[in-house]
Order: sequence, then C-alpha cells, then structure tokens
Amino acid sequence: ESDTASEISFQFNKHKKTPSIGSHSSDMASVSSVSGSVLSVYSGDFGSVDAQGTVEFALDYDEKNREFQVHVSQCKDLAVVDEKKGRSDPYVKTYLLPDKARMGKRKTSVKKRTVSPIYNEVLRYKIEKMVLLIQKLNLSVWHNDPLGRNSFLGEIEIDLASWDWSNRKLNWYPLKPRSLSAVNGVDHRGVMNLSIKYIPPGSLGNLCPKNPPSGEVHIWVKDVKDLLQLRPSGVDSFVKCYVLPDTSKKSYQKTRVIKRDTNPVFNHTIVYDGFHTEDLKDACVELTVWDHEKLTNHFLGGIRLGLGTGLSYGISVDWMDSTQEEVAFWQEMMSAANEWIEGLLPLRSL
Repeated sequence: ESDTASEISFQFNKHKKTPSIGSHSSDMASVSSVSGSVLSVYSGDFGSVDAQGTVEFALDYDEKNREFQVHVSQCKDLAVVDEKKGRSDPYVKTYLLPDKARMGKRKTSVKKRTVSPIYNEVLRYKIEKMVLLIQKLNLSVWHNDPLGRNSFLGEIEIDLASWDWSNRKLNWYPLKPRSLSAVNGVDHRGVMNLSIKYIPPGSLGNLCPKNPPSGEVHIWVKDVKDLLQLRPSGVDSFVKCYVLPDTSKKSYQKTRVIKRDTNPVFNHTIVYDGFHTEDLKDACVELTVWDHEKLTNHFLGGIRLGLGTGLSYGISVDWMDSTQEEVAFWQEMMSAANEWIEGLLPLRSL
C-alpha cells in the first residue's frame, strides 16, 4: 500500500563507550544557519539598539480575492545601527500569529542609508477572513546586514479580531520593543500521520536462510497536515529518518519530495532490521520534515519516537527527549509485537 519500501540493516555497537553522534542527526546542525526562517520571528537578531521611530501602514481585506493586504508606506526616525557611518539599511517584515494559517513571513525591499525609508509596498496573504480574525499581525522593522547579522529596530502587534476593517487609511504607529507573544507564536508546525510495527527476532515471516534472524522496525509515514509555509509559492517537503544513535548513511532514509502542498501525502514505508528487543529501550526513531530548496533545506519540524529517558546504552544524550505522546506511541509498539500501531503526532522544533 506504499509507493516506496526501503529496507536497511541497522546494527548497534554496544561495546562502544560513546555514542556514534554528538547530539542530533547529521543535518540538524544546519537548522541554526537558516537565516530569517519561521524558526523564530527574531531569528538573526544581532543588534542591541533601542526601538524608536514610527511606521506608517494600512490594512485591508480583499473579499473578492480572499486576500489580506498590508500596505507598508514608510518609516520615520528609526534607530541608527552603524553609528560610525551614521546609517541603517531598514526593511519591514510581517508575520501572522500564532501562525495557525501557516503563512510564514512577508517582507519589503531593503532601503539603504536611511532612517526614514519610503516603501509603498503591499504585503499579501491568501487567507480566509474567518481564519484571519483569529490571528495577530506582527509588523517589525529590521536593519539588513550583508553578513546576515540583522538588527531589530522595533515592532507593532495588532489583534486582527478587534481591528476596524472600515479603516483603510494610512496611519502612523510608534515602534515598540520586542514582545514575547511573537516569539511564542510559531509553535504549531503541523501533524504527522504514521504507523509503526515491531517484528521480534524469529517471528513468522522474518526468517532468512542467509542471515541470522533479527528483529525489524517498520515505519509507515502516511501524510503530514498543516505544514509551515515559508514562502508564497508553497512548500516542497520531504521526510528524513534516522534511528539514533546511528547517524551514518546506513541509517539515513528519506521520502520523495512533494511539491507545493502544505498537506503532503508520502505513503512511504521504511524497514530497519538488525533489532533485538532490548535495543528498543535505547534506540530512537527521528523523523524530520524539511522544505526542499536548491541551495539549502529548511527544517519544518519533527518527532522522536523512543522512551525519552535521556539515556542510550547508559550514556546521557540530548536526543532521547521524546514527549509523553511520543513515548506512549513507542511503548504501545513495544507491547504489541507484529501489529501496526497508528498515531497522529504533532511536529515540534527538536
């Protein structure tokens, strides 16, 4: 019933005193370098200037096209970032929070060497009005640095449920220091629908005359709902899988890329053999979802299936951090050999 079935051998080296990895899977380190992603509203903030100045903008909703429009006009008297040169290179960025619409960010062009930039740009979101009314608009101003060390210049946050939609005029608003609600507003990353099964060593259908009998873990990645959308063109997603502590190429598997779909259907089954029943308490299946682009892949969210003890073969590891839901899912698989266990698990930041 799956479009792809991958089977690889997985052997733990229990004689090693240290695990084969440092912390997360081999590609997790790249998450910290994703500049300006939805990992944080404030990602890339290296500045220490105080918020000052004002921003002029107007809000409108186009009923015919079902489009939310933020008309960013201009800013005045922004903070100076480079005091030696007396300059700032500002741009405006917007988010819808708490990001239940998974629309990501929008931003204007960068205006160089000015503390009073003029934009006259419209930032657009395709979104139903009823969904929009449970959002907050976070509009922030940033100094653009060529090396990616951007500086926060100020923000304003508007509750769209109480907004006067008859007011389509441009108005001035004072920029304020950062708010915690923006930071906490991007927690929801989607939900993964999957099934897992453990076949113990020597079970029926798992005997091979060429190899000693061993246990198998089957992972059936069915689909993912409500992925974060990092850009207007959509999300081109795929799922990576490792069985930790092994992060070698032998452990690595991935699905095909599903393009322009925030609700991708993968229907992909992965089989890991070489398992013994006692390995299940020390192993962890890490499934991560990524947005595929030519230059880099952006992390969207993931789950870790294990006992969440913080230990693997007696060694303290930070990846053995499964949530209560993930632990319960893994325990159910361990207690129901040869049976598919179905689950719907929320993606998290890992």
